[in-house]
Amino acid sequence: MSRHGHAENDQLKSNLENQLDRLIAQLADLESNKDDLDPDEYQETKNETIEQMKEFNETLAKLKSGDMTLVDEIGSLQFAIQVAISDAFKTPEVIKLFARKEPAHLRLKLSEIERNHKIGSLSKESFLQQKTEILCALKKLNDKLSDEEITFLKNYISAPLKEFIEIKDYDDIS
Repeated sequence: MSRHGHAENDQLKSNLENQLDRLIAQLADLESNKDDLDPDEYQETKNETIEQMKEFNETLAKLKSGDMTLVDEIGSLQFAIQVAISDAFKTPEVIKLFARKEPAHLRLKLSEIERNHKIGSLSKESFLQQKTEILCALKKLNDKLSDEEITFLKNYISAPLKEFIEIKDYDDIS
């Protein structure tokens, strides 16, 4: 591939990541402003965002079938979008870190939520949801989970997250 082709691929990858970031930020903004919106407006906006993610996912599928140099990057972005659409993850930041394959940052986020829960600035429900999502993302990224983390997943994993983790992955925590 020519030098120019590499630059175009890098630019395309950057644009795709920016689009994913925008959609995830849109979901995050929607969730953080949920109480300020009436239920119909919230649901309509969420449905529109999910529809945009589905369209983006279709675009990625078309790109993936063409340029093989982008298959891994596009596949990762596409999988993150499928996770967002499926409601397996409810935390946009976790989706973003998963899409970018950043287990170290996921570990930092895990430490942050554990600290926030300990000092009382994060509710138990939110803590359990986020910790479970992060551990599932780490598992999917082949990051080694401790026995304590595996036990936590056994106790708190939700049905959508069970579907997210393939059966062969889930054997370790069932």
